[in-house]
Parts: sequence; structure tokens; C-alpha cells
Amino acid sequence: MPIKIVLENGEEGVYPDGTTCMDLYREKTADNKDLIAVLVNGKECDLNLPLAERNVISFVDFDSPKGAAIYRHSAGHILAHAVKRLYPTAKMGIGPAIENGFYYDFEFEEPISADDLPAIEAEMKKIIRERKPIRRHEVSREEAKGIFRAQNETYKLELIADLPEDTVISCYEQDDFCDLCAGPHLNHTGMVKAFKLTGLAGAYWRGDERNTMLQRIYGTAFPSSERLEQYLTLIEEAKKRDHRKLGRDLELFSLHDEGPGFPFLHNNGMIIWQELADFWRREHRLSGYEEIKTPLILNRHLWEQSGHWDHYHDNMYFTKIDDQDFIVKPMNCPGAMLVYGSKMHSYRDLPRRIAEMGIVHRHELSGALHGLMRVRTFTQDDAHIFMLPGQIEAEVAGIIGLMDHFYRIFGFDYRVELSTRPEKAMGSLEMWEKATGILEQVLQDKEINFKINEGDGAFYGPKIDFHLEDCLGRSWQCGTIQLDFQMPEKFDLTFIGEDGAKHRPVVIHRVVYGSMERFFALLIEHYGGAFPAWLAPVQSTVIPVTERSHDYARQVQLRLKEEGFRVNLDSRNEKVGYKIREAQLKKIPYMLVVGDREVENGEVAIRHRDKGDLGSGSINSFITDLKKEIAEKTI
Repeated sequence: MPIKIVLENGEEGVYPDGTTCMDLYREKTADNKDLIAVLVNGKECDLNLPLAERNVISFVDFDSPKGAAIYRHSAGHILAHAVKRLYPTAKMGIGPAIENGFYYDFEFEEPISADDLPAIEAEMKKIIRERKPIRRHEVSREEAKGIFRAQNETYKLELIADLPEDTVISCYEQDDFCDLCAGPHLNHTGMVKAFKLTGLAGAYWRGDERNTMLQRIYGTAFPSSERLEQYLTLIEEAKKRDHRKLGRDLELFSLHDEGPGFPFLHNNGMIIWQELADFWRREHRLSGYEEIKTPLILNRHLWEQSGHWDHYHDNMYFTKIDDQDFIVKPMNCPGAMLVYGSKMHSYRDLPRRIAEMGIVHRHELSGALHGLMRVRTFTQDDAHIFMLPGQIEAEVAGIIGLMDHFYRIFGFDYRVELSTRPEKAMGSLEMWEKATGILEQVLQDKEINFKINEGDGAFYGPKIDFHLEDCLGRSWQCGTIQLDFQMPEKFDLTFIGEDGAKHRPVVIHRVVYGSMERFFALLIEHYGGAFPAWLAPVQSTVIPVTERSHDYARQVQLRLKEEGFRVNLDSRNEKVGYKIREAQLKKIPYMLVVGDREVENGEVAIRHRDKGDLGSGSINSFITDLKKEIAEKTI
């Protein structure tokens, strides 16, 4: 019986029953080498899926996020297949695609090492050359249990047991390998053209430190060796810029077993931190914000009132005071609500913009901790704006302008996402739709391109997220604007309107840096430790050539200090070239070399860490130029 289908462009066609997605694609194009999967009514499906009446069809290649994920997920299955060939008793965990790659977790009888990865890669290449068909089979719950019980795959059996009763269970087979998986996948193993196993790490089963520690093998895959090589080159550059390495080398911060997830900032790190905070305060005062400070520990009742107790309980730290439960705050917003509610407001007082550099604590699993990027205590550059409903659009637009100003200063491009109602959320659907519509309208009015991120809003409201792109093209989520109609209700916040009656304000929660620690880490990697002069812990170093020029060098250092610069003096009995190389390694922006000629002329020989020798000039001229560079925050 003929079936009618619709292509993404609206074109309709009639095809014989049994026509597959691949049949359709071959008819529409002569070259299908880059095709990975198909979207049927918006859902990813295998290419060999038979079409049904009124299916809406679009095709996916590697350059789409969905296509890349399917491609790399299939590479993950090839990895698992290779491991099972080489280590038949290994037990499989899970193996999803992740950003820029994939991983698979295994329990080995004897732990493997990084030295074993080349042999696994060789087996993967063999499976790819064999071009094994990848076939989907839908099975009953009992059939699935039988398959994986026979293979002694205890982790798969646990996954099956936890699936909802109405779940369609599917397995994917390639030759003698079978895996529990929802799919979709590539048509055959030979479609994976280039891959590389990139690392080995420990990972608790299901991310729970109470469970067994498995071994996680990481990898990446691309449709060509050229693209793989480009990516691996990028990874090597990222390793050089790793904020943990540079943080140690430049004496910015340290991490200690005595406080896992609780970083220690050193003097150099504190200088940068303070510059970031000073800039933040200056710009917020100009934008009409007031600053507050709220307690670190607050009564459990407050967190029940705010909704955090129900929605954030597992991430909190607890203590008891006078036999009552208290919480070490994971967020700053309830404190801001109390500050607003401590006095009566008129509509003339609004908007009221309340900012806080607030320290928060959140419990993160030890396996998730990563330098300054993922910690258990951090400082949020929070602000809560209380406003009239009619002021929402203007306030959101103002925040977007402020964020754009900040990110341009640091040299970041960014992309924007609008995140909608999550599964667990406070408030009515009508309220959520209203709030989401307002944010969407502001973005459209400002002609900002954005992507909808379904179901990723905060539990109290939709949000706009800003993803910064660093110099290596990596994306980092930092700023956020969250529109909240819920908390004013929970805290019974009001203002007196023009009619003399009480009304509810609306609240925006927002951060610019996001987490100071995370933003600091991002800057370290973005600049490769070579901070612009306004942020650099040491802005210049004075290098005397001989013993005769030491007195003059000290005068130069003192003059620069009096002008407010961060400057040191390298008076060690070492050669000038050695001192310059060391200053370069420390990423100091300027080196001022002084010898007999500079002493005689009252000058300094200026060298820049990137531009090299800039020639000689007066100290006054150098001071003027450096002040201008710092004031303009030149990158």
C-alpha cells in the first residue's frame, strides 16, 4: 500500500510501503557519504527505518549537533566491541556521546592503563574495516534480561530493571557484539572514518561515590582524518593552557587533599580576583546597583520557604545550631528576598537592583571536581532586581547590555540560549508561558540570535544563558538572566502601587561572571596565563644589566610603585637574557632593562612579552602609555 511522506521543505511524495529513510535519501541526492541519520517527526532514527504514513522527514549530517552525537555514539559502541573482544570478562557500564567525543565505562578484572589504549584502538580499526552492519532489535523486558544475564552484564541488568514499564527496549548488534541502547546509530561500523582514544579515568557507576569505581575510556571521532588532526592539535594547545597547570606555574592558586573542592588562592591569584571584583563593583554602581552581604548559614525554614529544600536538597551542606537545622547557603537569592522584605516599598522605589558577591557552598561528587571549574565553594556575582511587571522588558534589555559590555572587555564572543520549563518546576504553566514569552520577545527586539534549550530553566523560572567562546573555540556557560514570578509569592513580597494597594513585584536573578572561580579559570585558559596589563599580577619587572645600574633600577621601581603599578625588581646576579626568559615564562607584560646608557639618559629599554623589543624611552612616557593601556583595558 502506498504511503505519503513530507520532507522538511514541505515537499510531499508517495512511496511504496517498506521504503526506508536511506531509500528516500538515495532518491533525493546522488551523494550520501556524509549522511548519518534521519529525523522522523523531529526524532532521531536509524537510516534503515521503514517510513510510515505522513512522516515528516529531514536528514542529519555530522555538522549538526545531533548528527555528531549519533556518529560518536556509534564510535563508542565500536570501542565497547573492541574491549569485549580483548577483555571478554569486562563488564560494560554506559557509553554516551559527549561534547566533542564519547566515552564508555567498564569494570575490568584487572585495571588497564593508558599503555593498553593503542591495542584497543587497533582492534577498533579492525572492526571498522570489517564494515559490520549495525542492527536494531526491539525486545521484551524478559528477552533483554535473558540476553545480558547470559553475558553476565550486571550493570546492563540494573539499567533494565530501572526502565519504566512502558519503555520500548531495544538492543543494537554488530557481529557478535550486543548492547542495550535506545539509538539511533550509523548503518555499519565502516562509516566511522577517523577516531582517537584520548584518555582513561576513574568514574563511579552512575556518578555515585557509594558505587563501584569503573574505568572510563574517552575518545573522539570525526568523518575525516584532517578534521581529527585539527581537533587533536586543539587539544594539545588546550593542555598547554590548562588552568590547573598554569595556576600552579604562575602561583595563582593551589588545590589540597585537606580541602577537596575548596581551592586556595595565592597572592598572584588574589590580585587578579580583586581586579575582577573592583571592575564588577565599578560597573554595577554606574548601572544603579546597590551591594549587600548576607549570612553564610541560615535556618532550614528559609530554604523550605524558598523551595530549595525540595528542589536542591542533595546539593546542600547542613549543620545544627541550638538544636535547630541550618543550611550552608547554596544560593544567595533567599537572602536578597529577606533584604527586600525588610522594609515597605512604593512603586516609585522600583526597580531596585540589589547585588551581592556571595560565597555559596554546593555538594559536588568528588569525581566531578575539576580545578576551579567545578568546586564545592565559590563566589557568585549575584544580583536580584525587584521591579514592576511593566519594567521587565527594559530591565532584561539593560542586563543584556551590561553583559555584552563585560564580555567584550575580556575579548569573548558569545551565543545565547533561552531555557524553558523543567520537569520539576514551581508555578502554573500559564505563568511559565508568560515569563518565557517575555524573555523571547526581548531577545527578538534586540535582534539577538538564540537557541531554545527545552526543559533547562531554573525551577522557579525560564532563563537566558550566555555561552562564552574562548580563543580555542570552546564554549563556556557563564552569565544567566532568570525571570521569576514565584519567589515574590513565596516570600510575600509587595510594593504599594499608584492605587494605594499592595501588589507583587517581579524578580530577575542574574549573574555576569557566573562563578568567580570558574570565570577566573576561563580567563587563565583564554589568555594562556598571559593576562592583559590591567589584570596581570606583576605588570612590569625592572632588570638591571650590571651592579652599577642597581641604584637606578630601584629608583625606577619606586617611581612605578608610586604611580600605582605592580612592579618588581630582578636584582639577582644572573645574565640579562636569563632574567628576560624567566619574566617571559612568568607572563609579565613588560620588562624594563636598565644599563649604563639608560642610567646616563634617564631612560628605560622597554621589552614586551609578545612584541619583543620596543626601544628605549623616558620613564614618564612609559608611565603614560601603561596608564592608558590599563584604563582602556586593552587586550
